[in-house]
Amino acid sequence: MRHDRAAGVLHAVQPAPFMKKVNKSVLIWYSPQEMFALVTDVAHYADFLPWCDQARVLEQDEQGMTAEVGIAFGGMRKSFVTRNTHSALDDGGRQVSIRLIKGPFSRLEGNWMFRPVGDGSQRACRVELQLDYGFDNMALAAVVGPVFDRIAGSMVDAFVKRAEQVYG
Repeated sequence: MRHDRAAGVLHAVQPAPFMKKVNKSVLIWYSPQEMFALVTDVAHYADFLPWCDQARVLEQDEQGMTAEVGIAFGGMRKSFVTRNTHSALDDGGRQVSIRLIKGPFSRLEGNWMFRPVGDGSQRACRVELQLDYGFDNMALAAVVGPVFDRIAGSMVDAFVKRAEQVYG
């Protein structure tokens, strides 16, 4: 329970009933800067993400971007808009924080982190993806949930394959 002192109202604070978490981490032979560049190149997502039918940057500023991504999978089509905030990490790595603005989710937030390996002089990094997402609507969870589960679970692998194509 949360108490809104200004209005004198009690609110029940409950998580969305259909919540999922994805946590994936891999060590790869590409730099944090190279991987950060791929993840922030939203306009090219449809070129290499098989489930993405369109992606575009709606607004860009010094802190990051607002982007729309379309999902087309198994005859279903949905799109969502996120605010993606870019930041530097203390270890010399980079981070992209994702927060839902609108779409079929009740919640979608997460982080991409690209951390240098060793002293940072090697062309290698640890890529970490953490996503929390959920649906309030049971019917939507039944339709979109399994599709997004597959997408979220394969996201890091898709960007590693893209790095191989772009950087060799």
